[in-house]
Amino acid sequence: MKKIASLLLCLLFVLLALTGCSNDETAFVPKSYTPDSDQITGVCVDVRDRQIEVVLSTDSYIHIDYYENEEEYNTISVSEDNKLTMIAETNKEWTDYIGGKSAAGSRKITLHLPDKTLSALQLSTTNEDITLAALSIGREVSLSNNGGNISFETLNVGNSIVLATKNADISGSLVGTYEDYAITSTIKKGNSNLPADKEDGDKMLNASNNNGDINIEFVGE
Repeated sequence: MKKIASLLLCLLFVLLALTGCSNDETAFVPKSYTPDSDQITGVCVDVRDRQIEVVLSTDSYIHIDYYENEEEYNTISVSEDNKLTMIAETNKEWTDYIGGKSAAGSRKITLHLPDKTLSALQLSTTNEDITLAALSIGREVSLSNNGGNISFETLNVGNSIVLATKNADISGSLVGTYEDYAITSTIKKGNSNLPADKEDGDKMLNASNNNGDINIEFVGE
């Protein structure tokens, strides 16, 4: 019994030491990125544990404001077909994850998008919210989140929108009428104001949620 108690005590001291080390994290530095071209046709942001806020750009260019340090950083690139991609990278050890999250301010990405210029927008994150200001996307939107809410206002999508989250809520308003959309909705442990299956409609809306609600409104043209 004494040996077990001693082992547990030693383990506790080790965990406390590791926690202390993990809290002494490398400071996050604010960064910003603006592509050289104003002809970007698509944006893909694939990150973890980051809030993504989409706001309207004040000019014809895309701007990204974010934070990174030596352990958590991002790879940003523009392809030959003018698609901008931002992917989270990390070289953290498992012990670096002990002791909680980094400061709230450093977990935010602000994406400034010009209205009516993109044909595709894809955003994915975990444990933080995705929010979109009112804007128009020419062809398709895909928003995915695990552990955080998805919300948007007066979103105008040309062809299709896919929404998926878990342990959080999906809410927002889409430009158009209920009749404009062919709808597929999957809900577990939550409530949805969308039908499970509606075939008629020129546009496609696919929404799924596990352990959360779905509330999508249609605001007309």
